[in-house]
Amino acid sequence: MVPAAKVPEGGNMYGRDNTFGGYSDVLVVKEDFVLKIPPALKPEVAAPILCAGVTTYSPMKHWGVKAGDKVGIIGFGGLGDMAAKLAKAMGADVTVFTTSPDKLGEGERLGVKVVLEKDKEQLAALASSFDFMLSTIPEKHDVNPFIGLLKRDCALVVVGALESLAPVNNQLLAFHRKSVAGSLIGNLADTQEVLDFCAEHGIGPDIEVIAIQDINDAYRKVEHGEVRFRYVIDMSTLKANADA
Repeated sequence: MVPAAKVPEGGNMYGRDNTFGGYSDVLVVKEDFVLKIPPALKPEVAAPILCAGVTTYSPMKHWGVKAGDKVGIIGFGGLGDMAAKLAKAMGADVTVFTTSPDKLGEGERLGVKVVLEKDKEQLAALASSFDFMLSTIPEKHDVNPFIGLLKRDCALVVVGALESLAPVNNQLLAFHRKSVAGSLIGNLADTQEVLDFCAEHGIGPDIEVIAIQDINDAYRKVEHGEVRFRYVIDMSTLKANADA
């Protein structure tokens, strides 16, 4: 048993038991841990904001992204899509870096710039120009090519990968006092903020609503990178499946 711990208001606590819910029909929790979904957000749109939304919003808030900043988003999957929308709504000048040529059209649709990571000429032209960069790539990768794109005293924050990164060249950091940092999801206050922010600015993740009966096919598509950008399960189909 883990002894009960008192956490001061605004404090942090890690390592406690999970709150069980997931696919449950009913969940009882303390009101302090309940989030209010703004009326402007449909439930299916709000659901991914509780993960992808706060995961990308929290570091931009912490590192002070503001209107006029030049922000780079590395990766254009579910996290990258949400990050680009949030940064743009904050008034930032947004550039997304991707390995997929077929994502170029997505940038145009969102009103952000898109650069292919392998385009060395474009990368060179962007040297020392970004106020903040966010890496959303969900696996081990090399951030060194992007460190050179940061201005002095600025940060590249990794939110996509929890495993070790490729070795970072400290010389790239030290000469201009740059930093590589990490962030993980966000607290309740940040989560409520991002829900309200998305409702206010009319933004949200691109989603595809699926029935529980389609979960295996959806999982296969996720494994093969065939989904854009978030699946949301219609939980009413779970009950329908049980009654069948």
